[in-house]
Formats: sequence, structure tokens, C-alpha cells
Amino acid sequence: MAKNLNVMTVLRREQLTPHLVRLYLGGAGFDDFVPAGEPATWDTDMYIKLAFGPDGAPFRGRDFDRKLIRLMPRREQPVLRTYTVRTIDLAAREIAVDFVVHGDEGIAGPWAASVEPGTTIRFIGPGSGYRPRSDAPWHLLAGDEAGLPALAAALEALPADAVAKVFIEVAGPEDEIALKAPVGADIVWIHRGAPAGEVGDDNAGDNAPIIRAVRDAEWLDGEPHVFIHGEAQAVMHNLRGYVRKERGVSAANASISGYWRRGRTEEGFREWKSELRAAEEAATAGA
Repeated sequence: MAKNLNVMTVLRREQLTPHLVRLYLGGAGFDDFVPAGEPATWDTDMYIKLAFGPDGAPFRGRDFDRKLIRLMPRREQPVLRTYTVRTIDLAAREIAVDFVVHGDEGIAGPWAASVEPGTTIRFIGPGSGYRPRSDAPWHLLAGDEAGLPALAAALEALPADAVAKVFIEVAGPEDEIALKAPVGADIVWIHRGAPAGEVGDDNAGDNAPIIRAVRDAEWLDGEPHVFIHGEAQAVMHNLRGYVRKERGVSAANASISGYWRRGRTEEGFREWKSELRAAEEAATAGA
């Protein structure tokens, strides 16, 4: 769908866990927010790209237009950060967006942790691309804190009789949240022992505990509909190969993507993904 330009107002903030903050956005800009489809069929993985200025404050440019932005000097262009739309409340005229916060790390997280109600924020979106199949024999969902908002929305969208295996990696028990899920969803919380940005290499990346948890889980009969999003090294270099190659899940039934990568900004992460995609295409062409 087309990605609209929007300006909304921060209505209030809710501290969900020590490292997860929820902001409610609304105001006049809610009228310009156009989700994909009808409420009963909105895509689960709906996201927006928040715009921040070079100083980390919300972008204040008078002309929030993608074409004009590209003509601006690079040092003045807004920095975009991608976040899942957790909920849409038509009656209250607001959307909810969850932010992972690790102190002063990053741009959007510290902003979300301290922003005052009444502040305006510009964004592009929503975009979307995933909704759990109602006819899938079972579902496999996995992610870390960054993927948790989309994963939680996916669980809520599952049919009442759905069967699902769910794996969520967070720092510790204090970062677990209440989830609405079908009775047939087996939810496993995995504790790495520290926030994602602080844990050592022996418990992250290729060694992330979520990798072993997913690989050791019982594989049920039939091809599952898979949704795995989180840190790129764990997801793209480990779990994607396991699901697609070892288990033979088709591309049509696998939404697997890195949301972030250790040691990289979102701009650097997008560059890394482009390089990875180019390398994979080159390898496929030479096969």
C-alpha cells in the first residue's frame, strides 16, 4: 500500500517493563492514518517510520515531503526509525507504538522514555506485509524485544483454534509482558541475562539462546506459517537457514527478517541488508 505522510501528537506514555515503553499517538493526524484493509483484516506487521532531526529531536521541517527531503543537504535530512503499530483504536482515535529503551542508547528509545504529552511527531506509513494464515496447520513465532510488538499482535490475530509454538528472548523475567493468545499457543520466554545491547558475544548473535530454543523445539506435522523477527545475526544467519533449508518451509509461508543488528544504526543495518541481499542474489545466479 502507499505510505502516507502523517503528523500525530503524543497523548500519553505507559511503562510496560523496565525496557519497554508504549506511546499513544493521536490528534488531528489520526484522520490521515490509513491502515491496510478493514479492521478485521488489517495486516499484523504494520509499521511506521518516525522522523527525527539530526539532533535527535522530532523532525521540525515545515515541508515533510519525501521528494523535498531527498533534496535537502544530508546533514539536515531527518533520521527515520521503524516501529510496529501495536494497536489501533478507532473509538479513541489513537494508535499505540512500543519502544525498546536501553538508557541513552539510540535515538527513538530515549525520546520515547522522556517525551512529554502534546509533542508532535512526524512519520511515514503505515506499511505492512504479514498476517497469520488462518488455514495453517500450525504457527512458529519467534523474536526478541524489538520483534515483540509485532509478535504480540500476531498472537492476537491467530484463530481461536490455532496451534502455535512461540519463543521470545528478553533480558530477564522483569521484561515479560502479558500476551493474549489462543489456548493452543505454547509460549516460551527465554532470558539472556542482560539487555540486548549489553550482553556479551557468548550469548548473542550466533550464540543467541533463542537459536537453540527454536532448533530444539518439536517440529509438528505440516508446513507451519512462520514469523521470526529480531536481531539480524541470530535471525538471518541462523534461524532463516534452519527454517527454509533444513525444514523446507516455503518462502510464501516464512516471514523472517532482521529488525536490527548489534553495533549498527538503522542506516548501517539497511546498508548491511542490501549487501547481504546482493551477495545472495549473486550466489543464486552463479549456482
